[in-house]
Amino acid sequence: TVKLWNAYNGKYDKTLEGHGGGLSDVTWSSDSRYLATGSDDKTVRIWDRDSGRTLKILRGHTNYVFCVCYNPKSTLLASGSFDETVRIWDVQTGKCIRTLPAHSDPVVALNFNRDGSMIVTCSYDGLIRIWDITTGQCLKTIVNDNNPAVSFVKFSPNSKYILAATQDNTLRLWNYHTGKCLKMYKGHLNENYCCFGAFSVTGGKWIVSGSEDHCIYLWNLQNKEIVQKLQGHTDVVLCVDCHPLKNIIASGSLNKDKSVKIWKYDC
Repeated sequence: TVKLWNAYNGKYDKTLEGHGGGLSDVTWSSDSRYLATGSDDKTVRIWDRDSGRTLKILRGHTNYVFCVCYNPKSTLLASGSFDETVRIWDVQTGKCIRTLPAHSDPVVALNFNRDGSMIVTCSYDGLIRIWDITTGQCLKTIVNDNNPAVSFVKFSPNSKYILAATQDNTLRLWNYHTGKCLKMYKGHLNENYCCFGAFSVTGGKWIVSGSEDHCIYLWNLQNKEIVQKLQGHTDVVLCVDCHPLKNIIASGSLNKDKSVKIWKYDC
């Protein structure tokens, strides 16, 4: 199921039901009227936020769907799966318009760049790949020297850089044009799970990440120093997200905790 809550007052809104397996990811359309979910039932569902109804079921993956992402115009939807492929879907028709043979291990994260022309993907195979959406061509492959499993990846807000989390307790900021690692952020714990990373740009420039030590870490983007460590969860903090306009972070934690927390910060 998906549960919707008001982010400001914490009020419960509704539950979306229909998937036949656990859910690994959810993505909002740019106007927040729709959301899409990826499930262990091998499908992607598009939902209407107001009515809570399923509008479309996207079928084609042959294993768990682990990550989903709308393009900036919300005309396309990308999904990554344990079947090692990425599928690009036309949101209006629900048809798969392209399948990318992306990786040699499960695809665990993907993200569109700012103008929707490219998508970045990552996998436990240790590779980060950038794809041209129009042609389906792989434009760049980034690989770290010791090849740790890559568990999360995201374009920076200006789309000039890529933030990648690897299961060696490190986040890296890459210049994907040159394939060079510019910054490394350390101090958190991430060896087993796909802990999310995020850019916070509303009150300063921070890198934010969940951690397996039950905390949320904030680093100064430029000097890589830990500026804050948020404590309150009682299990692995898997997902974090930053409000686009306000100094607010949302975090979600695993089995022993099962809570979403909203954090307001003044730094």
